[in-house]
Amino acid sequence: MNSLKFKPEGWNNEISILDINNINSYKKEETVLQGLVQKCDDNYNLYINFENGLTGVMPRQEVEAIHLEDDGLPKTNLCTGKVHKFVQFKIKESQDKNHIVLSRKKVQQEALEWVKNDLKEGDKLVGIVKNIKPYGAFIEIGGGVVGLAHIEDLSIARIKSPYERLRIGQKVEIMVKSIDRDTGKLILSYKETLGTWEENAKKFAPGTRAKGIVRETERNKNGIFIELTPNLVGMAEYKQGYDYGQPVDVYIKKIDNQRKKIKLVII
Repeated sequence: MNSLKFKPEGWNNEISILDINNINSYKKEETVLQGLVQKCDDNYNLYINFENGLTGVMPRQEVEAIHLEDDGLPKTNLCTGKVHKFVQFKIKESQDKNHIVLSRKKVQQEALEWVKNDLKEGDKLVGIVKNIKPYGAFIEIGGGVVGLAHIEDLSIARIKSPYERLRIGQKVEIMVKSIDRDTGKLILSYKETLGTWEENAKKFAPGTRAKGIVRETERNKNGIFIELTPNLVGMAEYKQGYDYGQPVDVYIKKIDNQRKKIKLVII
């Protein structure tokens, strides 16, 4: 699995402990640190407290490198939305323990350059689900860089909502599907990390019973698609009275490894 110098913000839910005697080393070595935003003032500057009592300030212009207004500043809702959330940063300036200036922007710029220059299609990464829309899930891969996994890339079985696979805040393994080298735009896929058809089929055997979920009933009433695991679907003979998302017990009649098909009977 590929990884950045840092994992997504909040991955470990740990706050960095700043040693005031090492502040200059953090700055010189451009160490990536993490803290929990305590407040956002009227000028949209963020304040971050550390476990040893130190406090750092992150000016508005240092909060974001990607989503900016025409004046080059991050949108105000991006600043207020960081309160009570973990952010990553580097030390930009430190005159003494009462004046520590932080920059998330520098971390994000570094992560974006890594995406544009070094990341490859097919790489597997760790991520955190940041937002979910009807068409897919936005997943952060590190440094505030977020990619989109479309709904069709979340599951082999057809699902009606990304919420059937993911939840906000969930830590997941994802695969890079495509990269726009100019913008750093990422398209991600979750279903490739859930095991191959062969790997999932080995969990089942003909002549046994299993639990499944109704995913689709064919319009011509040839059968009902039933999900056995997130990346494994079988077909049962059509019966009336079964709805999408309904849990069912099934009998595994046949597993055809060559054609990658599973015949089921609803019990």
